[in-house]
Amino acid sequence: MSGVPGRWAPGPAALLGFAVATAADLGSLLAGWHTGHLLFKPLLMPLLIGWALTRGAPRPLVAALAFGWGGDLALLFDAEAAFLVGMGSFAAGHVCYLVLFGRRPSSPLAGAAYGLALAGTVSLLWGDLPAGLRIPVAGYSLLLTAMAWRSGALGRWAGLGGALFLLSDTLIATGVAGWPQPPRPDFWIMATYAAAQYLLAAGALADHRAYRREVVPV
Repeated sequence: MSGVPGRWAPGPAALLGFAVATAADLGSLLAGWHTGHLLFKPLLMPLLIGWALTRGAPRPLVAALAFGWGGDLALLFDAEAAFLVGMGSFAAGHVCYLVLFGRRPSSPLAGAAYGLALAGTVSLLWGDLPAGLRIPVAGYSLLLTAMAWRSGALGRWAGLGGALFLLSDTLIATGVAGWPQPPRPDFWIMATYAAAQYLLAAGALADHRAYRREVVPV
């Protein structure tokens, strides 16, 4: 709560808004209400950015979430060009995350596991992807996997966020390739994506606060 009785502080209000918008979007997907998805999905990243800004978010985190929002908007359109634009926007977001992670050490064992998963997934998907998407998807997958691996440098929650981002986008890729999907795939894609972005943001903010306490002791 803020210092003014009866008023919410902007940070908790934005985070609550993110949670409500996420629940509304997921509920819309489960109900097959496409209009609801069109209404609620574009709200997610702006609300998460608003919360992050009230917590002193570093610029690369804000940029990563903003590029995520650009990708969200592009993927609302069912066209190959929109898919490529969305993938490019998410790719830029992954670059921002990699900048945010800096030179912090990451687990070599996790890196090897992610590398094997990348090689196996791309090789299996390759023949089933549309020809015009094969190279872009392979390049994007490399960048996404690097981000997922390096996210563990900020702790286990951020590492979980990176893994969920990889899972979410793998579900999208298998759908594009025409592979069998779980029931309500859009629901699982959005559930893992929203959780991923929140966990990445929360992990980055916790790391940023810890760094500031070390540099500027209270």
